[in-house]
Amino acid sequence: MTTTIKVSDGLRDRLKAQAARDGLTLGAHLARLADADDRARRLSDLKAAIADTSVKDAAFYVAETTEWERAELTDMTA
Repeated sequence: MTTTIKVSDGLRDRLKAQAARDGLTLGAHLARLADADDRARRLSDLKAAIADTSVKDAAFYVAETTEWERAELTDMTA
């Protein structure tokens, strides 16, 4: 299904030029822009979550990760 969206002529021309530059249809280009925005938001949310992590929880994470890595290395040498 397709639909019409209203944008200024200038924006439409800009988007079409960007799409053509990369050999994409306008729809594929818009999908790529939406995907990039979704990714940027996920990374921003992750950055905020990391910043909000307590020192205690961060230390627990490091200890648990170290334990798992040690177990994997032990398995490889057995």
